Amino acid sequence: MGDIKLLDCTLRDGGYVNDWEFGRDNLISVFERLVSAGVDVIEVGFIDDRRPFDINRSILPDTKSFEKIYGGLDHKDTMVVGMIDYGTCKLENIQPCEDSILDGIRVIFKKHKRKEAIAYCSELKKLGYKVFVQLVSITSYSDEELRDLIGLANELEPYAVSMVDTYGLLQKENLLHYFTVLNEELKESIALGYHSHNNFQRAFANCEEMLSNPVERDLLVDATIYGMGKSAGNCPIELLAMHLNDRFNKNYHISQILEALDANIMNIYRVKPWGYTMFFYIAALNNCHPSYVSYLMDKRTLSVKQINEILAKLKDYGDKQLLYDQELIEHLYRDYQKKISINDESDVEKLKSEFAGRNVLLLGPGKTIERDKKDIIKFIQDKNPIVVSVNFISDDIPTDYIFLSNAKRYVMLATALTKKSSTLKIISTSNVTATDGESFDYTLDISSLLDENAEIVDNSFVMLLKVMIKIGVKEVALGGFDGYSGKKNKDYIDARMEYTFTKEQATGLNQYVSEVIESLGNSIIMKFITESLYVK
Repeated sequence: MGDIKLLDCTLRDGGYVNDWEFGRDNLISVFERLVSAGVDVIEVGFIDDRRPFDINRSILPDTKSFEKIYGGLDHKDTMVVGMIDYGTCKLENIQPCEDSILDGIRVIFKKHKRKEAIAYCSELKKLGYKVFVQLVSITSYSDEELRDLIGLANELEPYAVSMVDTYGLLQKENLLHYFTVLNEELKESIALGYHSHNNFQRAFANCEEMLSNPVERDLLVDATIYGMGKSAGNCPIELLAMHLNDRFNKNYHISQILEALDANIMNIYRVKPWGYTMFFYIAALNNCHPSYVSYLMDKRTLSVKQINEILAKLKDYGDKQLLYDQELIEHLYRDYQKKISINDESDVEKLKSEFAGRNVLLLGPGKTIERDKKDIIKFIQDKNPIVVSVNFISDDIPTDYIFLSNAKRYVMLATALTKKSSTLKIISTSNVTATDGESFDYTLDISSLLDENAEIVDNSFVMLLKVMIKIGVKEVALGGFDGYSGKKNKDYIDARMEYTFTKEQATGLNQYVSEVIESLGNSIIMKFITESLYVK
């Protein structure tokens, strides 16, 4: 059986958490603790010539820069390596290995760049480095593509070839499939490695699984202190070192790793935690790039069920599942909204009858609802209007209808809606699905309410104004539609409803709504009874 080597990549993969700004003292302390722990390989950072030298960061523009941080430190028998994301570092920034403190360089690349990346690796090998070939997003490789890569690697004969589970998608069966193909067809002199991510909480278990298959070649397993790393994080090195000590007679000094965890890593974790979350689970569940999940979750309008339904469509677009395409996800989101259209003629007619000849007050969830509550209640007493709130329920202001256009808000309001079921009627758009056994009083076709030309196609206020026009209302009073300030926790009475907008984005949204109000002015009269950024 070949040897098993433990590789720590805290200072490289962990840097995604804090933009690689560990601070020089922490960089040195982590490095020295890992050396003292007997870790076989330490990856000390990225080599990226787009970044300027910063002695406090572990992303550096050239190989010489590593000397300025780690020069003079005794790394004993530990191999020291850096990483290059292919295309981010020109060869002239790589000095010969004999002049560098780096023993090796790991090169990550996407499969469509494998031929150019292997040629680049060949040049690094000529400079004397141990070269590690890192197969980004191993789950995107077909067997044919993997065998093509193996042919290139056998010609190169790098120090190691590693499976990189970039999005934490590997289950036991497909991990072992890739492992078997690589083990059977790679030259035996090439070590076989695995770099895990924890989207499915499989990182440590998968490392155990790979190591349970004795082979003749050397094996290399990656880990980080406390699992610190990109997205859901990595396999925790303290767990993996313990397993290797217990099962493979290794002698890693775990107390040294724990000292680094306590002294150097926990302070970062408290400020910017990483690890398994629903967000990264959803990305892995749908075998897709996490940015697709971000886009849909940032809408703040979709339930998790709806997010999964949209993400499921990505499988029809091949490699784009794992290569983020914003135009594609925008298209899928809009298409999803259109496909849930319904015939709402009956409900529209009923609403026309109920609203006919009545004063109408529309309430938004802005903070003026609380500030100007007395004025709003006086208006209700004087005018006796039908009161319609938008995606929220007021405990203090009597309300007749709630307009639900946001599936996520519906979930938040479920308990309150149950309590008010006898007094509050629900007008819902067709993208919101009632809980099992329930139905809404009125359901309106969302596709007729969307604004295809807007950045936010489903602004709830704009849609409600269109509803009022659709059911024949000629005039509305408006309260609590404050607009967007761009300041944190300043726009909504309930912090759970807050969006995170920059000042520039907030200004743009206010401008958009103002223009809509002006364009609808011939169809409906709007009178604001509370202060609003929508009114110039």
